[in-house]
Amino acid sequence: MKLGVVGLGAMGAGIAQLGIEAGLETLGRELDEARAEAARSRITHFLTRKVEKGQLDAARRDAALANLRVTTEPADLAECDVVIEAAFEDLEVKQELFRQLEAALREDAILATNTSALSVTEIASVLQRPERAVGMHFFNPAPLMPLVEIVKAERTSDDAFETAFALGARLGKTPIRCSDTPGFVVNRVLIPLLNDCVRVLDETGITPEDLDAGMTRGAGWPMGPCALLDLVGLDVHVHAGEALYEKLREPRMAPPARLVRMAQAGKLGRKSGEGFYTY
Repeated sequence: MKLGVVGLGAMGAGIAQLGIEAGLETLGRELDEARAEAARSRITHFLTRKVEKGQLDAARRDAALANLRVTTEPADLAECDVVIEAAFEDLEVKQELFRQLEAALREDAILATNTSALSVTEIASVLQRPERAVGMHFFNPAPLMPLVEIVKAERTSDDAFETAFALGARLGKTPIRCSDTPGFVVNRVLIPLLNDCVRVLDETGITPEDLDAGMTRGAGWPMGPCALLDLVGLDVHVHAGEALYEKLREPRMAPPARLVRMAQAGKLGRKSGEGFYTY
């Protein structure tokens, strides 16, 4: 199987890394050569860190990197059996990308979207053959998080769905089967839960440290809600929450004003150096 990944930001590069570590020939596509080479360097860095930590031997790292190619040309993806897009979380952007990819790919190639909050059915609605489309929602960071949600859209064929499910397992993940409902499984539960945690901060006046300690030591969470929001990125959470609220109109889905203000101020968490905590 040859794997294509379109959009080599943090998520896309992570998915490409999974592909090459699984022994798949993997072609990553970016808009320009600078971004493509930056992604190659990022993947090389993370694999080298695994070698330094004793998690991977140097020969396997080199073999994995030999499986990686990068390109800026959509036509180069014609050889791929499955292409996963990891572009910006915007419906029109993803629909236009799907149009371009359908024109470039073989008729039997599968098109997967890594969307976390948009409807796979809506993204695929622009295709001439929407049965080839499926959702593959990886979690950030993709090389470390063990789950992938395999999402069956309204017209997804059984063959495409099962191929994506098998690919998820081959990439070393635990795949679960999901319907194309807002938030799929994890975000449908997690987003309102994290919103509730932030509302508790505002209503009770406790500190992020005490809330996180309460949930890790009292409820057995592996990470406190404030630390988790900082890791995910407050902008990412706010965007996903707003998308879910737009679809469901459930008040708990809407991000609390505190999170919106923090995101607008650039307090995005780990990636900006400041969120609930300072990094």
